[in-house]
Amino acid sequence: MPGTEKHVVDVSEVELVGRAVAGDESALVQLLEDASLALHAEMQHSIGSAYRSAVDADDIVQVTCLEAFLRIRSFVPQGPGSFSAWLRRIAENNVRDAIKELQRDKRPPPGRRAEAPVGDESYVALVKQLAGTTTTPSRACARDELRQGVDAALRQLPPDYEQALRLYELEGLSGQEVAERMGRRHGAVRMLLARARERLAEILSTSPQFAPGA
Repeated sequence: MPGTEKHVVDVSEVELVGRAVAGDESALVQLLEDASLALHAEMQHSIGSAYRSAVDADDIVQVTCLEAFLRIRSFVPQGPGSFSAWLRRIAENNVRDAIKELQRDKRPPPGRRAEAPVGDESYVALVKQLAGTTTTPSRACARDELRQGVDAALRQLPPDYEQALRLYELEGLSGQEVAERMGRRHGAVRMLLARARERLAEILSTSPQFAPGA
């Protein structure tokens, strides 16, 4: 019976989600594989024709799957379809952030950003930028300690996140230069930077070195 088949599919999805949340990586991979084709089509539509030359649906899906791996333990299942809806929200946020960052990137002059901080100053500037999210450097945090702390936190990020932040924030490359260095589209780099800043802020916020008022 059609109704019975639908019920079986839903139960299978619920079981996979439960296993994925509990730490079963193979279950999460299966869920992502099942959802990726439809997600790609939806994101292709969401990007819109004006940004398709800079933002690719493949990049959106790839970063969304990475975020799913990073966040799955905090996902709270709410029945059949809730995982797909959660994944779609992550993807839509990635599209919005990529477009927002591209629009922001039009403001500076092309090529290397003007007056980009270098050396220790680039680390200080990065931490100050993250201060609007979850972390601020402690008053007692010396420059060399700050640099060591940020480097340690960067190494905890997924490789693409770390590389994008180091090239853009610490070496002062433009978004387009980072895209060329990483072999990605400009929009993909802007999306990686947005997600990487969030992750770095979360990591730094757990360090006493960056505790507010310390």
